[in-house]
Amino acid sequence: MFTQDKYQKALNFAAKAHGEQKTTNELPYITHLTSVAMEVMHACEESKLEVKKSDIAISVALLHDTIEDTEITYDDLYTEFSAEIAEGVEALTKDSTLSKKDQMAESINRLLTQPYEIQMVKLADRIVNLQKPPKSWDSLKILNYHKESKFILSCLKNCNLFLSKRLEDKINNYIVYIK
Repeated sequence: MFTQDKYQKALNFAAKAHGEQKTTNELPYITHLTSVAMEVMHACEESKLEVKKSDIAISVALLHDTIEDTEITYDDLYTEFSAEIAEGVEALTKDSTLSKKDQMAESINRLLTQPYEIQMVKLADRIVNLQKPPKSWDSLKILNYHKESKFILSCLKNCNLFLSKRLEDKINNYIVYIK
């Protein structure tokens, strides 16, 4: 399973770091993070992942946007948690100095050097994000998001069969939003 105290520590840290941030649906941002963590927890349980790897995956799921979207740094995560968790979150952080297209390729390349329990978080994040697109998205953005999701699945599908199947189903269902 996983260690509840480690989950609580990462959850509280993420909630404080993200503060008043909102999702595109105007929900507290922590709802996104806990949804990603829920996907990872279920996959850890279904896959019978050992506790240490589950703890890392779940902590990284809760913290995955802290470097990218808050003032939290790699060093902060390293000090508060561990090198494994800081490296995992950093691998999931987009390089804002690159173009949108290059960001995804570079991110996937970094993730491919990480253990499966870190790669799982990317699949879980995309599963959670494949909901009804925001009203501000046009048809091309929706189509590109669908294509990008298929790319993510093709690159990371071997990290966890349960999450791969969930993502594949979400991608197939997302077609209804493509006009």
